[in-house]
Amino acid sequence: MSLSEHRTAFLESVAIARDLAGSTAVRDAWVRESACAGMSVGGLAHHLLNQGVTVARGLSAEPSGEVIPVLDHYRRAPWVAASRAGQVDPAQNVRDDEAAEAGPDAVLATVAGHTDRLAELLATPREPDTIFIPWQGWSLTTDDFLTTRMMEMLVHADDLAASVGVETPQFPEGAVVPVVGLLAAVAADRHGATAVVRALSRPQRSQGQVSAF
Repeated sequence: MSLSEHRTAFLESVAIARDLAGSTAVRDAWVRESACAGMSVGGLAHHLLNQGVTVARGLSAEPSGEVIPVLDHYRRAPWVAASRAGQVDPAQNVRDDEAAEAGPDAVLATVAGHTDRLAELLATPREPDTIFIPWQGWSLTTDDFLTTRMMEMLVHADDLAASVGVETPQFPEGAVVPVVGLLAAVAADRHGATAVVRALSRPQRSQGQVSAF
């Protein structure tokens, strides 16, 4: 079974994230603080890589739970409200930093053990074709969930690159287009469509910041 462009772009994004996390620049800075306050470079690398692992685990589990639209996912998720209030998630930072203590070789090997199976898992038919998100208690369609994970990878790859002073990797168009669309939709849901349209097309009438989170 051949994969859709969307799923192929997700696999390419996972490979890009693995290359960045395994680079010499990241390895050499593993224990330093990253551009994300309170998180080490290694912890940030683990968080980036864990996006692919999360999908592999989700595809390995039985579909279950209420399936909701992707915008409802961001309306309901507690971390979104916390982020918009300027709050960080110290517990998540601790989990990622503790996982990173095993060192880059161990982290990358563990990730490979999960993500090397992604192509097969994504090609295997599922009914319903959804992924349950255990830390939220609801499900998304598989393709919607892949978009949310690509968004995380694009954002955190930029964080990681900035942390070690290298260029942010370029992701495939098949990832960039849905991720930018998702961020614009979440931002429009937060600020109103007019504010986002003006920010993107009429900066002279921009109403200021229109961040999604």
